Amino acid sequence: MHQIDLPYMEIKKKIENAKAITILSHLNPDVDALGTALGIYALLHNNTQAKTEVVNASRDLPKNLDFLPNFKKIKHQMDYTDSLIIACDCGSIDRLGFDLTHRDIINIDHHESNTEYGSINVVLPQCASSSQVAFKLFKNFVTINAEAATCFYAALLSDTRYFTTSSVNKEVFSIAQSLIESGANPSNIAYHITQKRALSSLRILEKALASLSLHNDAKIATLKVSQADIIATGATISDMDGVVDYAKSLVTVEIAVFAIELEDGIRISIRSKGRDISKVAIAFGGGGHKVAAGFTLRQCELQESIDTILLKIKELGLLNGK
Repeated sequence: MHQIDLPYMEIKKKIENAKAITILSHLNPDVDALGTALGIYALLHNNTQAKTEVVNASRDLPKNLDFLPNFKKIKHQMDYTDSLIIACDCGSIDRLGFDLTHRDIINIDHHESNTEYGSINVVLPQCASSSQVAFKLFKNFVTINAEAATCFYAALLSDTRYFTTSSVNKEVFSIAQSLIESGANPSNIAYHITQKRALSSLRILEKALASLSLHNDAKIATLKVSQADIIATGATISDMDGVVDYAKSLVTVEIAVFAIELEDGIRISIRSKGRDISKVAIAFGGGGHKVAAGFTLRQCELQESIDTILLKIKELGLLNGK
């Protein structure tokens, strides 16, 4: 990977001059969002004069991540009105869940669809995780301690699906090695992420797999769960993380779609084995990566949402190599 000039001196100066710092991650956070935010918090809360808080607007956080250092310090409201904002793993400002009008924002992300809403935008789509971006940035002026290394490694492990995605390269493994040398325990982190699933996550997986449908000569697979399914199983959003990958794993499938019926709309996760499905997400006001994207459809029924997405995939010609 070619060398990238990062604005670390400018960011270092902003942090040094800040009286307060608020570290945010996106609504319904995944491991990369929380791992990046908590990793930065671990680097800053004892190494800066500024008051520092780590905040996520969602009340329901993944319980299996309670092993991450400072997890219990995550708040659900911002206490500082004039703080420097550090936004983690969030492609658009509205997904942070707070009114950030006129706020000074450092935007750290790896989504190609990022809208660059920050005063400073460190958005590196070639990186495998936002924690990789944060590591590359902060290592220039802060020593990566064991707490930060644990958080960053967990995020990297999760967002690469255990080092199996196309974004994995020599640099990813080099950074993983550096994080381990700084104190991350790979087997312990892997245990907490893979071996602490809630029973509800298996119950909702059963419901999703029962809905499996194949389309376009089995090149597209769809899964869906209804609001009734979610209530019956007691599942949370974090319980459904990774469900779409089961559909993608089928040998003939090029694109997988998972539709989740929530109170505020139909949440869509879409994955591919190389087709640029970010085009689908962008068409519906969402975003993400070429092979992993998501969005929410409002005022739409569950099956209707799937039919709409199948039509859009056809319109975009994604199964014709586009």
